[in-house]
Amino acid sequence: MVKTVALLCSFGLGVCFSLLGAISVKLMPRLRIDQARFGTLVTIFMSSCLVASLLMGVITDRLGYKPVAVFGFVLSAVCILLLAWSKSYAAVSVSCLLFGFGAMALNTAANTLIPHVLFEGKDPAAALNLGNVAFGVGLLLAPLIVSYLFRKTSYENTVSALAAIILAPVAVAALATYPKSAVDFEFAQALAMLTEPAVLVAGLALFCYSALDVSFSNWLPAFGKELIGASRPDADPNCVDASAQRLISVYAVSLICGRLAASQIPEICRRLGVSHVPALTEYGVWLVAAGAMATALLIVGMTVTRHATWAWLLVFAAGLASAPVFGTVVGVTFAKYSPDIRGSVFGIIFAWALLGGATVPKAIGNLAKGSSIQKSMILLAPLFVVLAVVAFILGRL
Repeated sequence: MVKTVALLCSFGLGVCFSLLGAISVKLMPRLRIDQARFGTLVTIFMSSCLVASLLMGVITDRLGYKPVAVFGFVLSAVCILLLAWSKSYAAVSVSCLLFGFGAMALNTAANTLIPHVLFEGKDPAAALNLGNVAFGVGLLLAPLIVSYLFRKTSYENTVSALAAIILAPVAVAALATYPKSAVDFEFAQALAMLTEPAVLVAGLALFCYSALDVSFSNWLPAFGKELIGASRPDADPNCVDASAQRLISVYAVSLICGRLAASQIPEICRRLGVSHVPALTEYGVWLVAAGAMATALLIVGMTVTRHATWAWLLVFAAGLASAPVFGTVVGVTFAKYSPDIRGSVFGIIFAWALLGGATVPKAIGNLAKGSSIQKSMILLAPLFVVLAVVAFILGRL
């Protein structure tokens, strides 16, 4: 049952991270806000996540997985309900602020449990890639559900349905039996991780990756709406919105495929008769570096294409190339430290990731005020060149 909880937490995080982007095309007119003010909501959510990530990592090491998982499901569901029924910008801002704590509880529970319960704890990078397929499923289903329900019922009912989906796994999380946390954990251990070279380098890698992940999750509908609107100016606005929202689902499918493929590389090699196949954790930095360079080139293509079909293909390819980055970086870093302090390690490196998610999408939104979302995406390309370099450094530490 604990494996189910780990995967459900990862799934729930995918729903949380795709939510604002999925409802953006309806939320902005509802609140009468522009792209920059919507970007501020994303920044509020990501900034809240940054603080919460540090706290949840320490709490997980100290109290264990169960209270963190249960708290994550309950608070996330409550915050989604607030987003469903709030009608003012201030109320939605408060919802986003609290939402970060629920999302990070799910995040920490998922990504510290997964290396314990998958692949018998022997290959953290492969385990995290496989476990985060569930994140991609959440990222996929939320926009599809929203896109369908927006055409059938009200905004309030649509978003409330997502709250019910997030709340449902609470019973499983409450009944499961979890691995024990370290009873001798001390807060000083968490503070010591702040200056660890491998933790700092991994954090920088996730900063670069999260800039793309959060930007795609929140700006792809607007990106798609620009391209579809330019190529088909007479199209029905509701159809354009629905098609643009499904672009997040294209990205989610690419994450699922990329992470599933990365997790199975050792097994595929063994079935092909390759002897002495190393764990993905041992060579994963090479995969990260190659994927980062490919992603940088694909992002450049996204900024210049004039065809919606090409945009969909480029988004899918960029997601596929970047998909193994998160799980592999976290897995390689976890392999360098004791399982007893992985909650604290994860909290710190994911806080770096959230810093990227809090700043870069907002910068894209600000830049788009004088240009377009499509052209503003170019901010992501140099970050992935940096990521390729940082991956090599992480491998040598």
